[in-house]
This record gives sequence, C-alpha cells and structure tokens, in this order.
Amino acid sequence: MSKRIINIVLSIVVVGSLLVFSLPGGCRLAPAEVPTPVAEEQVLNLYDSDYPHTLDPAVSGEARSHQYIMQLFGGLVRLDDNLQPAPDIAREWRVSNDGRTYTFYLRRGVRFHNGREVKARDFKYSWERASDPATGSLTASTYLGDIVGVREALAGGNREIGGIKVINDYTLEVTIDAPKSYFLSKLTYPTAFVVDRANVESGREWWRRPNGSGPFRLREGDDNSRLVLERNEIYYGKRAEVDSVVFQILSGVPMNLYETGKIDITDVYIDYIDKVTDKAGPFYRELIIVPELSFHYIGFNATKPPFDDVNIRRAFSQAIDKDKLVSLVVRNMAQPADGILPPGMPGFNEDLPGLNYDVAKARQLIRESRYGDVSKLPPITITTSGWGGLIS
Repeated sequence: MSKRIINIVLSIVVVGSLLVFSLPGGCRLAPAEVPTPVAEEQVLNLYDSDYPHTLDPAVSGEARSHQYIMQLFGGLVRLDDNLQPAPDIAREWRVSNDGRTYTFYLRRGVRFHNGREVKARDFKYSWERASDPATGSLTASTYLGDIVGVREALAGGNREIGGIKVINDYTLEVTIDAPKSYFLSKLTYPTAFVVDRANVESGREWWRRPNGSGPFRLREGDDNSRLVLERNEIYYGKRAEVDSVVFQILSGVPMNLYETGKIDITDVYIDYIDKVTDKAGPFYRELIIVPELSFHYIGFNATKPPFDDVNIRRAFSQAIDKDKLVSLVVRNMAQPADGILPPGMPGFNEDLPGLNYDVAKARQLIRESRYGDVSKLPPITITTSGWGGLIS
C-alpha cells in the first residue's frame, strides 16, 4: 500500500456506574499522498494480537472474531455511517400496522462465495441453527429472542421457529412478540448473519473454510500466525479497493512493525503517544484524529458489600478525579463523560449531568451509608483485564 495510517485507539474509560471517560476520538497518521505505480496486487497489511476464536457467526460473541466475520458474512440489514439500520441482503422491508411482523424482500443475485444464490430459506436455517441449544450460541437469546418461538427453541422446544416463515425464495416473514423499535438494529449483529447449510454440515470446524456472502473470502488461516482475506469478486455490493488483507498475528510490536513497513496501519498505545504527537517527529504528519465508539469502565458489584449500598457507589464515583486521569493517564486523548454511551452512539446526550469530582460530598455519602466511616468498609477486590496501570 502506498498510504500508511496509524490509528491511536484509546478507549473511553468509565469509572463506576456513573463515572466515565469518553474519547473525543482515536488518532490516525497519514503521510502526504505521493503518486506511485499501482502494484500487481494491492495488499493491506495489518496486525492482530490474537487469532479469532471462531468464524461462526452464531457462536462468536467477542470483537476480535467479529472484525473478520463482518467481512466474510452478511445479513439482511447492516448499520450505515450514522449507526442506523440500512438494507444489506434485504433490499427493503415492510412492517405491519401492529409493529410485530416484518416482511423482508431479498436482493436477487446475492451469492455465497461458492456461487450459490442466497435464498430466504438460508436465513430460516441460519436463525433456527443459532437458536438450537446444540449450537451453543451465547448471543441468540439477546439478538434473536424477540422472534416468536426463538426462546422456546433455545429452551429445548420445537426447533422449527413459528415466527420465521419463508414466503418464497426472496421473501422472508418474521414475527416478533411485541413492537420493538430496536429490532432491526439487532439483526445487524453477526448472530443474524446467513450461513450455508452444506458448509456448516461439512464438519465440526467448517468455519475454518467459511462459505460466506461478504465482501471478502478467507484465503489463508490455518497456522494461527497469519490470516489472509481476499476480495470477493462476486460480491453484490461495492467491491473492495484492495485485492487482499493480510493479518500478522502476534508477529511483533505493532509500532515497530509499522516503522519498518511491515504493516500499513497500527493502533498507537499510551507509551507511544508522545512520539507520534511530537510535531518535530517523523509521524506527526501522518496523525489523524477520528472518533472511537467504545469505552472502558470500572464497575461495582452491586450485589455484594460494600457496593450494595448506593451511597458507597456514589461516594466512590465522586472521589475519583476524571479530569486528572484524562490528563495524566491517557495524555488528554480521552475526555470525561457523564454516561455509559460514547459520542456517536444513538441515544448519546451531551447535556446529561454526571457525578462531578467532590471529595467533601464523597465523605458525606460515606457517613450517610450504613458503614458510617471508611474504616468500617469490608476488603475490596479489584479485578482487571491486564490494564492495572490505569488503576495504579
């Protein structure tokens, strides 16, 4: 690739149930464009810190696998740039007057990677498979559970779901248990993606050779150190501008790989912020700041002492200086937030009042709690996912 980009991905930080940091954006570095001859194959080289746990849309429940699944598979609807449901394999849909029945009209000519056309019955199979307890999906209840019959199927009932009806090859009727404005948004999650029955039934680890319908297909991914996606030349939508994407799995320090030209994009972590934001340095001209839709948080277990007392939860929230954490820990690459939704997420309210830093108020709340004094609080255990430095 002639153009390199560096991404500074600093997640939004949430401290407690009401104490939050949010990022104004991540940062990217992009040098000035210089015309270069087009290579025989346009390859985008990326880094990943681990191999995906699975490429099965029904089973996956974590972001690492999803970044691949979203390229390999597709669903009836997708999210547009404003995070609103938009047509994907379904060209359009209609909703009944009572808000419970959705009729989806599929595009003609959408094909799996092997060339077989995607039909309405493929979605019925995919959703019933995801709802089969034998599949082991941890997300089917959340994202498909509004459909009539899904929860019963997950509980071991009838595998054929009454709320999913194939009208013809290109028409699918879906009935949900009550009107829900968010139902379409749920269908953008991988659990609702279509899979090829013959592919699934080819073996237990069928997902290592997925026959999806997305803009990329899997070319290579067996040794857990390298995963290669190649452009799907029969994709119904806009074709990718690169021929292939190569993911280097745990192949070194990302920033070093970027500096030596082995990868084209990298996340920039806290240790490198000063380096890439130095206006006299080699990377500053490549720096672009972009929003990131995420957050980190420290949550309280409200079922156990002392956090089963609302006054203690509020006291801890108001005893932490979010502004200082933003300045000292993440070098002003985040901003304090007052809720659990990051900017850009539907429902985000910038006028939402949060709990401000107020030590005097925190002490008062502890006095008003059933403990009365910090010396009477029970031991508190903090569990982290490897980001202990943020706490210390």
